[in-house]
Amino acid sequence: MAETTRDSTPIDTPTAAPIPIACDGAVLAEQHEHTLLVTINRPEARNAVNVNVTLGIGEALDYAEGQPEIRTVIITGAGDKAFCAGADLKEVAAGAGGLDDPRAERWGFAGFVRHAISKPIIAAVNGFALGGGTEISLASDLIVAADSATFGLPEVKRGIFAAAGGAFRLPRQLPYKVALEAMLTAQPITAQRAYELGLVNRVVPLERLLDEAFALAELINANAPLSVQVTKRIAREITDGRFAAEDDDWARSTAEGAFLMTTGDAKEGPRAFAEKRAPQWQGK
Repeated sequence: MAETTRDSTPIDTPTAAPIPIACDGAVLAEQHEHTLLVTINRPEARNAVNVNVTLGIGEALDYAEGQPEIRTVIITGAGDKAFCAGADLKEVAAGAGGLDDPRAERWGFAGFVRHAISKPIIAAVNGFALGGGTEISLASDLIVAADSATFGLPEVKRGIFAAAGGAFRLPRQLPYKVALEAMLTAQPITAQRAYELGLVNRVVPLERLLDEAFALAELINANAPLSVQVTKRIAREITDGRFAAEDDDWARSTAEGAFLMTTGDAKEGPRAFAEKRAPQWQGK
């Protein structure tokens, strides 16, 4: 198992200051000095993303961007099993996945994947990160993973595709053929393998995960904040609050998704998942 050799400093949790966000408790946000810890708080649903998660994460990132004293963000999942299982397919199957809030379209899936803020974001992946969970990881700037974590884009098993950036971000962050195999076979990638491929910055035991993420954040926080933010904007090609270099990718993803969602297979996949049965593909 790969892990950093530097000793981590324990988190001083009593100094954490909760940040109020309107999401019915689906997301928790706590400020630890210069770092905002954002936790997806639906462990009973494997931290799957629903409307409240989208609004909660989006508001937390907006808060971080607007507070000069916050220099880094850590995003993680509640519990020790799942970072994020992706979209709440039961909600999708029930037709309850829509959002009237105009911010949601601008922020993208989970209020996160198109939410281009200047503050560096560290994903602390505490368990499996499948589908949208991997897409949240790909949208983050750095990843610290528990040794039990796994990544994967299994959407093709459900008649859908990785529409939250995964279809074009994974081939850019992994060797192309490795990424295509992962997406076309829907097979997961272990944390150790992700580290070897350069997708993950640190792999540590689960009990050290947040300590390691905060220690990495402190290395960033020690530097000049505006210099860090300018560096991130250049590296991520952020212009006017968006990932400008990805405009064509998102347009292509939207067009392909609009077609795919009209097919019977795209309806069958989530329905079969909700009904706990094998899907019956028709190829139409």
